[in-house]
Amino acid sequence: MTDSSDACDLSERATPAAPAPASAPAPTARVILLTGPSGSGKTRLAARSGLPVLRLDDFYKEGDDPTLPFVGAEVDWDSPLSWDADAAVRAITGLCREGAATVPLYDISTSARTGQEHLDLADSPLFIAEGIFAADITARCTALGLLADAICLRGRPTTTFRRRLLRDIRESRKPLPVLLTRGLRLLRTEPAIVARHQSLGAHPCAHPEAAARIARLHAAGSVAAREKSGSG
Repeated sequence: MTDSSDACDLSERATPAAPAPASAPAPTARVILLTGPSGSGKTRLAARSGLPVLRLDDFYKEGDDPTLPFVGAEVDWDSPLSWDADAAVRAITGLCREGAATVPLYDISTSARTGQEHLDLADSPLFIAEGIFAADITARCTALGLLADAICLRGRPTTTFRRRLLRDIRESRKPLPVLLTRGLRLLRTEPAIVARHQSLGAHPCAHPEAAARIARLHAAGSVAAREKSGSG
């Protein structure tokens, strides 16, 4: 059994940063890692950005995976050990260097992968990878030369609690007692979650600042792409 704090430490040891191979092709796109507590509004902000989006929640391990961590009798889906960081980094690397990748589709309500899809950046020089574990791969994306920015959404814990609970009930993600127990635990630990993401390299900020950072990068990427096209 592994509690959340132990899981965080184990995750950092299990996924060290590794430099890009000398023969690796230069990236044609870079990634904005968007993290924050569950319910902080990552998905909504990413959708409004106008950029391609990689859903990192689709890289959760399946419910029968023997490596899943537990809190009491329940799987700890808030531990980085419940998530396949290696697969997420491979997908990000493919998107940055090849402009496309095949990524999994995951159903949170059944804790199972339901298929896969082809994600194509359509020549965008920038994309967002959003999820509660995005900060855990900040060092790896930096070492690979793929990172444009890492952002952690920060807000009022009570607002996050309410938004998360309503979303999870609407989507029937888990039984209601599980949602309430998890929600109250996350409400208490939200400041520590944000602090941990910051320690991993993500910049903590509210929605307006996060949207402005993304917009600046988007605009700069568009200008660079036009200049490259004109010079070609």
